[in-house]
Amino acid sequence: MLINNYIKEKYYKNKYFKKYSKNFQSILSEINTEINSSHKIFNILNKKFYLNFSIKDLKKFKKFKSIVIIGMGGSILGAEAIHDFLAEKIKKKVRFLNNLDESQITKIKKEENVSKLLFIIISKSGNTVETLANSFALNLFKKKHSKNIIIISEKKNNLLFKLCKKMNLFFIEHRPYVGGRYSVLSEVGLLPGYLMGINIYKLRSQIQTFLNKKERYFLKKTTTQMASILASNKFNNLIFINYSSKLEKFLFWCQQLIAESLGKKGKGFLPVISNAPKDHHSLLQLYLDGPKDKIFNIFSVDENSKEKIYFNKTTDVKSFLNKKKIGSIKNAQKKALIKTFKNKNIPFREFKIKDNSEEELGKIFSFFIIETIIIGKMLKINPFDQPAVEQVKIFTKELLS
Repeated sequence: MLINNYIKEKYYKNKYFKKYSKNFQSILSEINTEINSSHKIFNILNKKFYLNFSIKDLKKFKKFKSIVIIGMGGSILGAEAIHDFLAEKIKKKVRFLNNLDESQITKIKKEENVSKLLFIIISKSGNTVETLANSFALNLFKKKHSKNIIIISEKKNNLLFKLCKKMNLFFIEHRPYVGGRYSVLSEVGLLPGYLMGINIYKLRSQIQTFLNKKERYFLKKTTTQMASILASNKFNNLIFINYSSKLEKFLFWCQQLIAESLGKKGKGFLPVISNAPKDHHSLLQLYLDGPKDKIFNIFSVDENSKEKIYFNKTTDVKSFLNKKKIGSIKNAQKKALIKTFKNKNIPFREFKIKDNSEEELGKIFSFFIIETIIIGKMLKINPFDQPAVEQVKIFTKELLS
């Protein structure tokens, strides 16, 4: 992964930068300690991190050609990101129930033989309203379906765990100290990934990259800059301009990570996914000439473009597009945008993913997890809770009771 940083000092107040720079080393030391400590969030980055499931026990589920994953937020976004980024390696049909969408339930009931589907139901609390609603709407909790259900939740007094004990369902414990938005590198992302057919060991092989000595200077600079920008309240919108369809679900994962971790105490970025070049024709005018309250992250993947444009001789039309690959056109549009951003002094970072491999995906997952947590700690914001969201959940249950 190649990262180019074009965020200049003038975009934030230097007093914040100096303050947070001093804190970086102590935060990094804390992270390195927690990596080697069980029951700490950063243990997910430990190379010896143990899985709460045995590959041998999953072999009986490999026979399923179709998988339905049911979850909300961090319980499902990571699996979606893995699926779309590595889609060329996945031979199975995978569906995601990530919202309350009655049409999706009806479609599965009409088009599928439910007994031939593998259902992976994920909820950290075991009581997530939407996850339970979707699961019960599909009438899954019957004896005839007990062999094609996997449940991942905390091992405590919650509805999903009770159902597991009552129906003898295949259960995997969700670690209580790993919040949903940080769980992609644990069982929550790795189990679905394994059953999709991807190499989960490769996915985890490069996750400490940005903690290595040669990467620490960049990590210090980028986290300190972003924390300084948030503290100055000058920029509130973080726009992800995406030039690869493979990354769209990853960016939705990233959106939740950043919004839910840092959106506290009157601070936070509003992360917006903007697909390009489509949005060149709808939002680019605003980005270039509207309010100067935005920072941009530009994403692309190096892909072998196969589709090429040819102008038929009989049309007698000449064009600069002739014999150009679709990928080359998109790359030219990205370079033109970057050149324009530089000319207009618009702050941005460019993330260029070298290839769509498990190793690269694991690397970008870990980068944004590490960066987000460090920014939170610099700002003295707890990056692990979501108190405002919990209040909405309480009100919802009260209204349904």
